[in-house]
Amino acid sequence: MNVYENLIHHQSQGLKQLAVLIDPDKANSEQIKRLCHYALQWGVDYFFVGGSIISKGDMSETIATIKENCNLPVLIFPGNATHVEGHADAVLFLSLISGRNPDLLIGQHVLSAPLIKEKKLEAIPTGYLLIDSGNVTTVQYISNTKPIPHDQEDIAVSTSIAGEMLGLKLIYLEAGSGAIRPVSSSMIKKVKNAIDIPLIVGGGIRTAAKAAENFEAGADLLVIGNALETHPELMMDIALIKNKFNKAITH
Repeated sequence: MNVYENLIHHQSQGLKQLAVLIDPDKANSEQIKRLCHYALQWGVDYFFVGGSIISKGDMSETIATIKENCNLPVLIFPGNATHVEGHADAVLFLSLISGRNPDLLIGQHVLSAPLIKEKKLEAIPTGYLLIDSGNVTTVQYISNTKPIPHDQEDIAVSTSIAGEMLGLKLIYLEAGSGAIRPVSSSMIKKVKNAIDIPLIVGGGIRTAAKAAENFEAGADLLVIGNALETHPELMMDIALIKNKFNKAITH
């Protein structure tokens, strides 16, 4: 079963999943090893690796360290066409459909596609929607796009439907790294009710209570990253909530 088949299987069963995002610029080898230990212990499903800018870190070394310390699938969360590494299990082939920057709708894809094919990486076409978070996030600045306003749920819904109709296989609602205000539960619920493909939600998830709200609203997969830098125990808290949701479904 490949990564996407696994995502679809869990979605079809109503089971929730959790991913930990590692930015190679922000995590050293010891921190990654510790995150791997916790992830295996607490039932994390995936590691995402990437960032808007990778200047000091090394994508290849980060993935290698994860692979050496746990057996969880590793998905590349690319910021641009250079963020391709063959030792990953899959790449989120992100199209920033909330923006109007052609480079992030097709340009970077044209540059990266031959390398992804050469390395035989599983590419998962993903509709990426940037949602306003109350501050200018790195991804907003680097992508040179305007996010969807936090309260404009109809725009998020219509954009997500369009992405699914275009053949994208995932929808990813993103408030951005370091977001002040995460994606609202109301927006998550409306988008979830409008699409049939799996829904990923990330950015600004700093508490177990917010994670529970997002799962309840319909998120199939939650992504946590920045908050773990200062509060690694959050991984355990959210994993326990995920397991509680899944236990209720299977019993």
